[in-house]
Amino acid sequence: MQQLPQAEQLAKAITDASNIVIIQADNPDADSLTSALALEQVLSDMSKEVFLYCGVDIPSYLRYIKGSDRVSSELPKQFGLSIIVDTSSDSLLEQLNKSGAKNWLAAKPCAIIDHHATKPTIGFASIIVSPPAVATAEVIYELAQQLKWPLSREAKELLAIGIMSDSLGLTSEAVSGRAVHIIGEIVESGVSMAELENARRESMRRDPELIPYKGQLLQRVEFLADGRVAAVTIPQDELDKYSPLYNPPMLVLDDMRLAKGVVLAVAFKVYRDGKITGKIRCNYGISIADKLAETFGGGGHPYAAGFKILNAGDVADVKAKFVRTAIELLDEQESQ
Repeated sequence: MQQLPQAEQLAKAITDASNIVIIQADNPDADSLTSALALEQVLSDMSKEVFLYCGVDIPSYLRYIKGSDRVSSELPKQFGLSIIVDTSSDSLLEQLNKSGAKNWLAAKPCAIIDHHATKPTIGFASIIVSPPAVATAEVIYELAQQLKWPLSREAKELLAIGIMSDSLGLTSEAVSGRAVHIIGEIVESGVSMAELENARRESMRRDPELIPYKGQLLQRVEFLADGRVAAVTIPQDELDKYSPLYNPPMLVLDDMRLAKGVVLAVAFKVYRDGKITGKIRCNYGISIADKLAETFGGGGHPYAAGFKILNAGDVADVKAKFVRTAIELLDEQESQ
C-alpha cells in the first residue's frame, strides 16, 4: 500500500465539514466520474451531505455508470469543503470561472485528489493528494486503505472501472504492480470484471448516424510533420449535432494512430466563441502528450492529454504551433 503524506490532512478537513462538494473538470471521463461517485459513497457513509458537480453534462457514453445522473452543473450555495478530483489544472474549471463560482471555492477549504504529473495551477487548494498512479481511482483506493474507509461493493466496482479505463485495461506504460494488485484485491472481494466489461461494451453501441459521420471525419484527417502526426479538426456545428450521441474525437483517434508512420494523433475542436480544445493520443514509446498539452496550458498523461485555449484565434495558427512543438519534442525524444 502506498502511504500518502497528506491523507491525514484530508481526513481532518473531511471531519470538520458537514457539507462537501466533489468537483470534476469540464472534460469528465470514466476516471473522474467513478472517482467522484466512489468518494460520494465513502463520505455519505460518514453522514456527510455530498454534492456532485461538473460544469458540463456527463457524456452519454458514461451514463451506463450507476449514479452519473446525480452529477449537477449547479454548484451548491452551502458547503464546507470542496474536493476536486482528477485534475489540478485551473483551465479545466472554465465553467466555474464563467459563473463566478470559483470565488466560493477559494473562500472555503479545498482539496485536490489527482494523479497527473503536471504542475498544479489551482492556487487556492490547501491540500493536494497527487501521488504517481495510473488513475485517480487508484489514489482513492489507497486513501481508503490508509484511512480505514470501508468500501462497498459498488464503490469497488466504480474504482475498478476508473482504473481499467485510465490504464487502457492495465496495458498503459503507467501501470504499476500496485495497480494490478489493486484490481486483484477488488476481484478477490467479489467484483466481476466480466460484468463491468459487458456493461462498458453495451454503452459503446452507437447510433447508426455516427457510422457515416465517422467516415467523414476520417476523410478529413491530415498527416503532418512528415506523416508522424495525424490531425482532424471538428467545427462547432458538428459538435452541436453529434456530441449528445458520442464525443466526436473518440470516434477516430484510435484509427488515426493506426496509420503507418503516425506516432501521435490530435483532434481539434473549434468553437464559435473563439475557444479551441485539443485531445492528444500517442502510440507506445512516444510519451510526449502531457508535454505537448502543457505548451497550451493543459495537461494529462504521457500518452493521453488535452488542452483548452480561450480566444485562440485562427485554428491554422494553433495547428502550426502544435506541429512545431510536436516535432521538437519528437526529435528530442529520438535523440535520447
